[in-house]
Amino acid sequence: MGTDPANQQEPAMKKKAKGDPKTGQEEESHTCCGCRFPLLVALLQLVLGISITVLGFIMAGISSSLLVRDTPYWAGIIVSVVALVGMVMLCVSYQPEEKTCFQFAIKLVYFLLSTLSLITCVLAVAFVAHHYSKIMQFTCDAVLDSCQCKLETSDPLSRTFVYQDVSDCTSVTGTFSLYLLLQMVLNLITAIVCLLACFVMWKHRYQVFFVGVRLHSLTGTEIQQQKV
Repeated sequence: MGTDPANQQEPAMKKKAKGDPKTGQEEESHTCCGCRFPLLVALLQLVLGISITVLGFIMAGISSSLLVRDTPYWAGIIVSVVALVGMVMLCVSYQPEEKTCFQFAIKLVYFLLSTLSLITCVLAVAFVAHHYSKIMQFTCDAVLDSCQCKLETSDPLSRTFVYQDVSDCTSVTGTFSLYLLLQMVLNLITAIVCLLACFVMWKHRYQVFFVGVRLHSLTGTEIQQQKV
């Protein structure tokens, strides 16, 4: 009885696929220290987002007259939400191509939210840095239950910044300024992480939609099969 050559080639092709070093390298390229690299980015976003949120609420408790822009807990909340979306997306098994509309949609949402987080963190750094630069020039005096600060004490028309519910001005010029510095560092690091997340997602999007079908070198066996 004659045997079908196609049936004989199937086990050989399966063995080749299992032992193909290129496949293993592609899987390893998406891992770092045992975890997928985008998953590490999402974990960093979560840790940094929680840190910014907690620190922002602590800053808001120093004085009731602080503006929302000076206590950027809102930036941490947005980054935490983005991290949760990323973990939902990346905890599933890795697929080089989109197999479902849901997978495509959640990746698109993660990319857009990461971009929003990047912009938000940059704005938070700008607001906090502006306030920090003013505090470094303040001359403050405690008046009843508030701390009144001026940039130029010699100018009677100089604007007075009042921090309500503050009994000691050192909590403004010392503790609060330290919190502002920490917020600048945390938001700057978070902006870099969000930029990295956007780059990873954009690179995946670029390879899938704009490059098109992946080309690979044909082996001698495959060339002979195509000729036949």
